Formats: sequence, C-alpha cells, structure tokens
Amino acid sequence: MVFELDRIETLLDLLGSPQRAYPSIHLTGTNGKTSTARMIDSLLRAFGLHTGRYTSPHLETVRERISLDGEPVGEERFVATYREVAPLAGLVDQRSAEPLTYFDMTTALAFATFADAPVDVAVVEVGLGGVDDATNVLQAGVCVLTPIGLDHTEWLGDRIEDIALAKAGIIHKGATVISAAQEDDAARPVLERCAEVGATIAREGAEFGVLRRSVAVGGQVLTLQGLGGVYEEVFVPLHGAHQAQNAAVALAAVEAFLGAGAKRQLDVETVREGFATASSPGRLERVRTAPTVLLDGAHNPHGMAATVNALQEEFAFSKLVVVLAVLADKDATSLLELLEPVVDQVVVTRNSSPRAMPVAELAAVAAEVFGPERVESAEDMPDAIEAAVTLAESDVPGELSGVGVLITGSVVTVADARRLLKR
Repeated sequence: MVFELDRIETLLDLLGSPQRAYPSIHLTGTNGKTSTARMIDSLLRAFGLHTGRYTSPHLETVRERISLDGEPVGEERFVATYREVAPLAGLVDQRSAEPLTYFDMTTALAFATFADAPVDVAVVEVGLGGVDDATNVLQAGVCVLTPIGLDHTEWLGDRIEDIALAKAGIIHKGATVISAAQEDDAARPVLERCAEVGATIAREGAEFGVLRRSVAVGGQVLTLQGLGGVYEEVFVPLHGAHQAQNAAVALAAVEAFLGAGAKRQLDVETVREGFATASSPGRLERVRTAPTVLLDGAHNPHGMAATVNALQEEFAFSKLVVVLAVLADKDATSLLELLEPVVDQVVVTRNSSPRAMPVAELAAVAAEVFGPERVESAEDMPDAIEAAVTLAESDVPGELSGVGVLITGSVVTVADARRLLKR
C-alpha cells in the first residue's frame, strides 16, 4: 500500500467533490472508533438528522461500511454508485503509478452515496492512521480522537508519539477537537497540532467525561458530564468502562456539532433516546446462552485489556473458555497474557484471513502462557467453537448459566463466528 492522497483527491474531483456536500464528524484513534461512530450516529438520528456513517472493517458485507440513517446501504444503490465511480476510477488508475486501493474505492463510494442520498451529516472513521488516510480529504469541522495506543506499528511507527502525530493529521484549521483521555506521549502531538492550525480542543477529564456508571441488565447506566451540562440516567446497551468512555466522547462530539456548550445543553430525553438505541456488533456481543457465547473484536493489547476489565466487572463466569484466532502481525503473546488470569482454557484456531497466524504457531505461544494442559487446537472455526462449548460444559454440575465462551482476537475472527452463530 502506498499512502498518499493524490489518487483519492483526483477521483473525488472527477466525481464533483461529493465530500463537500455535507458537514462531517471525523474519527481517529486506536480503539473504540467504530463503537463511538455508531453512538454519534444514533444520537444525531435521535435529533432528527439524516446521517451517513462510514466505518471499517465490516463483519458480513461490504455494504456495512456505508450506512444511511443507521442501516447498511442497499444492494441496488451500492451497485448503482459503483457503476458511476468505476469508470472514473479507471481513468485515475491509468494516470497513476499506483492503482487506487480497496479502501480508496470504498471511501469514494461512501462519499458519493452520502451526497446522493442526501445526508445532513457524515460520521466518518479513518481506515488507518490519519494524516495520509483516504478519509483525510474531509477537513471536518469536528474531529474525534479515541484512545491512542500501539497498533499498526509497521505503518505508523513503534512509538506512541509517532502514532499520535499521524492521527492528529486529521485536525485542520479551525476544527473543534474532542479527545478521549490520552497518555502524555499521545496528548503532546495532539495539542501541538491544535496550536499549529488554530483548532479548539475539549478533553475528557477536563471539559467532559463519565461522572458515574453502574452495571445494568444488558448494559450500563451513566451520568455524563457534557460540554453543555450533566446528563443523568443515560442507559447504554453496551458493556464495559471503555464503552462508557466512548459514550462520553460521542456525546461531546454531538454537542460540538449541534452547537451546545456553556450556555446551551442538549435535550436530555433525546440524548437518552439516542444512546438507548445504539449498538456495536462484535463488541462483547452475546449471541448464545447456556452456555453464554460472547463475540469481541479485540485485536491489540489496549483493546484486550478493556475487554478483560469488562469481563471481570460485568460477567460472573464460573468457567470461561476462549476461542482465539489472530492475524500473524499481531502481538499474540500480550493478548494471551491479558486473558490468562480470567480464562480457564483456550482453544486456538485460525480465521479466514490469508494473514491469519498458523494454528501450530499460535498454539505454541498459548502453551507458553497458559501451560500445555490448558490449550487445545482446532484447524477451523466450527471445530473450535464446538470444542470450546464442550470444554465449557464439562465438569460443571447443574445449570450452565455460569459458564461462557468468548470468541476473540480479530474482527475477522468475530465475523467468521458470527456467520455460524448469529441468526
């Protein structure tokens, strides 16, 4: 992949700059982008706005990446837009040393779809990094930074400050920046970028944040400090402190977009309505009971730490078995070390990605962390799930309400399992 904006800019120019037809909220960060984007989308729709949402990757169909008013774009519209874009993309490829990438094409399709709909606002997640990402043609008025950690180090660098510098590249002149709490090494480049381009920043813990949270059936109840005031009794049907943080960030972003602040608070009932209908498939998503089967797309140490914390806080499993499949370039050792204290046994397998870590290699890493007696292997996902359920149900007297299976390690892993388990 060659990261540069020339090709996507040329394609969008040929399309008539569809990304200029609506205002945008642009999100970057290491973890939590999709969940936060989905919450922002839900809130904006509660306030009566027509929304376009662009996120990646997808779980079942590429159409999930391009949503209109909360629903994946229909097949007919997707195909029609592709047929409009493809000939122009061919012209760009003829003129360029490097062809447009898959992500370039889905980005162009999203922006064209949103302009054609039309939408009142687009909620757009970067694909990778920020400064050289295809979505950085937006120059959005509201920019969102979720927590920044180590990931995609082969592209972005192996230091937090290098990664933060790349992600801060989505901040343009005069923007309002909503930032989750960041490590000092990540916060510094963000603040410097804001000063450089004259952007205004609101930070979690200073201007907004989570005041209180309590576990509830199917999610959690939050009291949020927003830019415009306090919002109490907000139910969010998602699990974990990290999702509470995402909710606070999402609320602040919507407040900034709608002009709320020190002198104006958003309607609390509408905010409650927006959060109550939010969803984030593949993020501690329960797809079966007895035993409970959860799907979670954590694929880096920062994300897995959040998942483990949520498991300890919100799920009282007497026995938990993990099905793990990761991509070969991920830190499998750290993922397993985070899981080990809360997991009884692990079944390692591979997902459908050509980049998947081989089963034997992952099993060897797992044996070092868990001990060989706590590790089983399966060559494909159906066998791995069957083995995990059998392990979870074995040696457990009485009902199975206290046992669980967690399928994790990659969004591809979740997608594979979801196709098998989700009706």
